[in-house]
Amino acid sequence: MEPPATYRLERVGVLMEGRDGDPHEEWGVLNPASARGPDGELYLFPRMVAAGNYSRIGKARVCFDDAGTPVRVERLGVALEPAEEWERNARTAGTEDPRITWVPRLDAHVMTYTAYGPLRARIGLAWSHDLERWQRLGPAWFSYDPNLGTDLNLYPNKDAVLFPEPVTAPDGRLAYAMLHRPLWDLSEVRDSERVTPPPTLEDSRPGIWVSFAPADEVEADPVAALPRFSQHRQVALPEQPWEVLKIGGGTPPVRTADGWLTIYHGVSGRLIKGQDLQPHVHYAAGITVHDADDVTRLVYRSTAPVLAPELRAERVGIVPNVVFPTAIDVADGAAHVFYGMADSRIGVARLTPTPAPG
Repeated sequence: MEPPATYRLERVGVLMEGRDGDPHEEWGVLNPASARGPDGELYLFPRMVAAGNYSRIGKARVCFDDAGTPVRVERLGVALEPAEEWERNARTAGTEDPRITWVPRLDAHVMTYTAYGPLRARIGLAWSHDLERWQRLGPAWFSYDPNLGTDLNLYPNKDAVLFPEPVTAPDGRLAYAMLHRPLWDLSEVRDSERVTPPPTLEDSRPGIWVSFAPADEVEADPVAALPRFSQHRQVALPEQPWEVLKIGGGTPPVRTADGWLTIYHGVSGRLIKGQDLQPHVHYAAGITVHDADDVTRLVYRSTAPVLAPELRAERVGIVPNVVFPTAIDVADGAAHVFYGMADSRIGVARLTPTPAPG
């Protein structure tokens, strides 16, 4: 897959770290969403982790220098914290790793996040018209697809990102599409279970999927229809050594001349079964471009990482050797990407397109 253009990420620096003495941030701040408010300001929604891996989603205003570079944040409190039973379990609770998409036809920001509840990771959705008040839409629900041969609701799922405008679904209808990452290993939920991928799959490694919610139904009743998805399709699996264990969605899709661009993550190393914090993994980031007319198809995918752990801030932390992009802001001719660093702090990088020769 040859790209019409190539892209590179240039590090800008560390934007946010856990604040000393703040119990909400004792285990760090990481993996933020971002959104422009009605006032035109850029807001960051970081995952704030308290002791015991208890996660809330915070809110902060991004401050820029005279050159338009993000340099610091002003904390504004908590935007969303575990309140529902499907966001809590016997050990801890979590509203984690948010992504926010502005959906013009709904006149709303839609947040997808990981709810860490009784069934481990599950996708939650919430929406807001002003970035101040967030209404939960509930956990994502996936319709049964006989062609898939299994029920996606049985499996842990995370890394969800929503496309900002309707696209063409496999049945030809306009629909809102959501990327997500099911995990087929049910021993994550119950020790006596095993890896049980859909019978139609030959590779059980976690990859990127897409599902659809009909646009006419969503726009008629967003609260009821937006969390309900169907027509599930596998988009991508691990291919390269730097992503050999699993891949997952990262930043919300941005429309470009080549298609829908996203920055995703890939994982290599060694996983320890049943452990939340994995010390022997290596997270890097790559780029995918989805076909503008068929988002189930990629027109470009990185063969090498565009970002990998190199700085000390990326290599040393709660989970070492992690870069995890989750937010992108495109404004005034610049594109800034916000990413988690070693599950402890938040970095910012500038995304720069480089036209292909000829």
